[in-house]
Amino acid sequence: MQLSAAAIWLATAAVDMRTGIDGLSLHVQQALGRPPCDGMAYVFSNRRRTRLKLACWDGTGVWMCLRRLHRGQFVWPEADEASWRISAEQWQWRVAGVDWRRLSAPASAQWRL
Repeated sequence: MQLSAAAIWLATAAVDMRTGIDGLSLHVQQALGRPPCDGMAYVFSNRRRTRLKLACWDGTGVWMCLRRLHRGQFVWPEADEASWRISAEQWQWRVAGVDWRRLSAPASAQWRL
């Protein structure tokens, strides 16, 4: 799916992956304090961080996609805030299962050959 949302927001708290679009819309409104039809994409994860569910309202309807890892876990931000904004590049790395935080980590000053 080529995501064309204005921004991508991660809901940091785990959700039940059986939740449908109405339940996720309610979560966006109540837990994140945002209108679900604002052109943003919202990404949710299960407790084990092995599944992602994305909901994106495009003006005429809702896209809902599910991604499941067969091995490993998705790297997820700590739940100190209800939601967390990520870039399109971070999204691409995240759905690939890569620890996107390592992409922008500074090089170690103590590393030597």
